[in-house]
Amino acid sequence: QVHLVESGGGLVQAGGSLRLSCAASGRTFSTSNMAWFRQAPGKEREFVAAISWSGSSTYYADSVKGRFTISRDNAKNSGYLQMNSLKSEDTAVYYCAARPAPTITRAEGAYNYWGQGTQVTVSS
Repeated sequence: QVHLVESGGGLVQAGGSLRLSCAASGRTFSTSNMAWFRQAPGKEREFVAAISWSGSSTYYADSVKGRFTISRDNAKNSGYLQMNSLKSEDTAVYYCAARPAPTITRAEGAYNYWGQGTQVTVSS
């Protein structure tokens, strides 16, 4: 079992930065592919970024490429999403997700474990 808890969300001005954290419990996290998804009000949940269990491979949605950085620290059982140059369209609830597989995927249904989400609001 892997339990995920997001933190670090909040209100930020456009152009600003936030760093989201995903604290995990369970020994399987270090061997799990993990990702971030987000869901804006009235919209479908969408893929943001993913990282392999080793951290050697990453994948980003085009909408955040060059602005967001996904990382992890397996020694701390934590995952992170550094968000820079934030835009109003980044406003959403951000979810951390994980799955016990070595490959990266953007498919929401492939992830077994989910956090409760953390709100990110970007104002103009």
